[in-house]
Amino acid sequence: MLSAVSRPIRDSCAPVLDRCFRLVPCLADPARRSSLGLKAALVTLHLVFVGVIFLFYSELIEKTKHEPWYITFYLLLFVATLVQYFITSGSSPGYVLDAMRHANERNALFQKISTTSKQPASSKNGNMVITMEGSRPGRSFSGSNATSWTKLVLDLYPPGTSIRSLTCSYCNVEQPPRAKHCHDCDRCVLQFDHHCVWLGTCVGLGNHCRFWWYICEETALCLWTGVLYVAYLKANIALAWWKDVIMIVLLIILAIFLIFLLLLLLFHSYLILTNQTTYELVRRRRIPYLRGIPERVYPFSDGVCRNLYKLCCVKASVYNLERLPTAQEIEEKSRPYTCLDFLTCRCCC
Repeated sequence: MLSAVSRPIRDSCAPVLDRCFRLVPCLADPARRSSLGLKAALVTLHLVFVGVIFLFYSELIEKTKHEPWYITFYLLLFVATLVQYFITSGSSPGYVLDAMRHANERNALFQKISTTSKQPASSKNGNMVITMEGSRPGRSFSGSNATSWTKLVLDLYPPGTSIRSLTCSYCNVEQPPRAKHCHDCDRCVLQFDHHCVWLGTCVGLGNHCRFWWYICEETALCLWTGVLYVAYLKANIALAWWKDVIMIVLLIILAIFLIFLLLLLLFHSYLILTNQTTYELVRRRRIPYLRGIPERVYPFSDGVCRNLYKLCCVKASVYNLERLPTAQEIEEKSRPYTCLDFLTCRCCC
């Protein structure tokens, strides 16, 4: 009976839904619809926590008249946090298919210029650049467009590596080191860290720095809002019990968020300083190229300063593909620190 009643309702709503999907095509995709719902929920959550303090805390308005800079900086942080959230969620994490496409286009451009001119061709293609750290000499990158990416990826692995073991069974593309297929995005991501549900995208090579800044701003905003809540409760406790209940409940939720954000910020700061990803840290024993490396050795780390530079200062238009370290380099990084190493800042450079 319920199905018989609900069928006419669905039939009557179908034209309205079809019209909405035509006006807003992204709503037709369930995944994008869910992502938009999470974004709306996060913005609403911010507006509720900030709006309640302005609605209940009348002394804050009076304080603003005497110290306008205080509330101005708070509102600027609020706006900057939301802006950083949307910038991070809309940025590309760095997909393997995009890097492969630009590598093949660069190779085709190189061949075209080399056949028409004897002058050396630039490695730049438009505004995208693919760089390889410490590429091994003696390997050629000439060849057809179909194999240029394969040769580039093979150069990042030790000689004798089978291309079959590097090919993604879902995307059917060769994965460079540190890349992984994301089943939520259905794409292979360079330096895959994790898939963030709240952002609706992966965190990888292209947006890890933006993600860290978003967490930092969110933590600062959460902490500042908590201070305002505590100040309200100190000044207005027992004046209106229903307001106190609302503020205490929101403060408890805010404290839980703050603890989570602080731990997340510290965790990703550690990953950035050691040039690791969440996936590599959690699945270290299951990743083939990390199995034989000691636990306390960070194979891709070039020191704190260089790790920060590569993450924050290298342009987002550059695909920085890292090769696997050699056995000699692993042995050098496994060497215990001495007093001379600390004096020469071995951990930083």
